[in-house]
Amino acid sequence: MLKQTLQQKLLQKLSPQQIQFIKLLQVPTVSLDARIKEELEENPALEDGSLINMNEPVQEYPDKDPDEQYEGEDNSFDEEFSVDEYIQDDDFNDYGNSYGGDDEEDRKEMPIAIQSSFFESLQNQLDLLALDDKNFLIGQQIIGSLDDDGYLRRPILSLIDDLAFSQNVIAEEEEVLEMLKIVQDFEPAGIGARDLQECLLIQLKKKNNDNEAVKKAIIVVQNYLEEFTKKHYDKLEKALGLNSEELKNIIQEILKLNPKPGDSGAAAGKQLHIIPDFHISNNDGVLHLTLNGRNAPELRVSRSYQEMFEHYEKVEKTDKKMKEAVQFVKQKLDSAKWFIDAIKQRQQTLLKTMNAIMEYQYEYFLTGDDRMLKPMILKDIADRIEMDISTVSRVANSKYVQTEFGTFLLKSFFSEAIQTDSGEEVSNKEVKKILEECISNEDKRKPLADEKLTDILKEKGYSIARRTVAKYREALNIPVARLRKEL
Repeated sequence: MLKQTLQQKLLQKLSPQQIQFIKLLQVPTVSLDARIKEELEENPALEDGSLINMNEPVQEYPDKDPDEQYEGEDNSFDEEFSVDEYIQDDDFNDYGNSYGGDDEEDRKEMPIAIQSSFFESLQNQLDLLALDDKNFLIGQQIIGSLDDDGYLRRPILSLIDDLAFSQNVIAEEEEVLEMLKIVQDFEPAGIGARDLQECLLIQLKKKNNDNEAVKKAIIVVQNYLEEFTKKHYDKLEKALGLNSEELKNIIQEILKLNPKPGDSGAAAGKQLHIIPDFHISNNDGVLHLTLNGRNAPELRVSRSYQEMFEHYEKVEKTDKKMKEAVQFVKQKLDSAKWFIDAIKQRQQTLLKTMNAIMEYQYEYFLTGDDRMLKPMILKDIADRIEMDISTVSRVANSKYVQTEFGTFLLKSFFSEAIQTDSGEEVSNKEVKKILEECISNEDKRKPLADEKLTDILKEKGYSIARRTVAKYREALNIPVARLRKEL
């Protein structure tokens, strides 16, 4: 049975502006430019002040509070303004000097090396061979089926089906395998392998076969690959009748090989470019925090739109189209003002959060020593700046700080506390640092097991369980003792 009732509910909901601010807060500096550019394109009432004040240099790390950047901006609409000047400025900004005027440093783009891609390189090698049309198409299909790391993981029978359906080529399995051998002779060595074993064998067989270590390495990869990967060196010595020195030479030959030959060409073009959000400098023992200038863009509300709105407000709005025009202009002006305020609030939140982190970890930022890091969780900073934990989390997860000893993600400064035997609370990063030093200084012929590492830490006053040591070791990307063994 259907019936209508009235109910009153008290709910907490985020406004659209709050949701937009949250998204804007977690945007990293490298993506902020694109977000601002998108807003400038969508909202004609918003202007980039740096293009208007072209004679003013833009500092990458301005030594001033972001709030000061906008002083006097609210009064900018009170100045006299003529239509002629507006048209002149428009033409000048949009056409006359659209490619100049900014700081030259900001306009420089990172040069990109022009080089052949991995697949283009293979195709060029295929073009140099004297092949009939059928084998050429088979070779093309094989190259096109390779993964980015250079392996052929598609079954041969599937390749035959692909040739039949896409190229209208009927090929036998032997023909495809024969062409695969030709592709496997291409550079870089190891291309076209169907598994790791075949990849390593292709590379070894291209080496000098007169070298005894290479011959033995081929035998190891062909027959004892599992023992080699698990570092059962005693079994290899016994099976091949080798001494430690001979096995060491063989292992060195295998370790020189590239397990992912396809990545060799692509990796050269890949560059990780991090733009720090903050900069901390040490001036005679006093830390100084500045915000990256890219986080403080010179945005302003368009004067022409402001004038237009004031004009429309004075006109009698009896016409429906006039009302719509006023509503449109007002919406764009409100949106522009909100976006500018959101950027300012973003700057204040970033500075407030980073300043609290710097003050909390002051000794660490002075020295750069991981052992000086205090235990710190999100709640510690949230309580200091009187903001929600989620706000601190959004800042810490995507922002970087540049110091005199490196550039770090803010998240890396947060760590849990561990209590020592003396009752003192220390950061688990300190324990990880000691663990890393113990492993780096160990005898690689007899690496330290997790149980032994636990005992060493206990001797130093850190009473933690073996499973915790294993967890920290894995977090540091350090393998188990058996896999760290060297001859």
